Amino acid sequence: MNKDTLEGQWKQLSGKAKAAWGDLTDDELTRVNGNAEQLAGLIQERYGRTREEAEREVNEFFDNNR
Repeated sequence: MNKDTLEGQWKQLSGKAKAAWGDLTDDELTRVNGNAEQLAGLIQERYGRTREEAEREVNEFFDNNR
């Protein structure tokens, strides 16, 4: 998915993201607005993942929700 597509579909995907990463708040997911780097940063911070692990999770999430 390209950046424009992600941002356009983020409202639908944010519900799935909330299910995948329940510790993230709705406000945080709204601020991310489909930005994979920001989402990975939040996951890294909230769940104590390495940057690589968080990026891999985010990439898998977006790949599975095309």
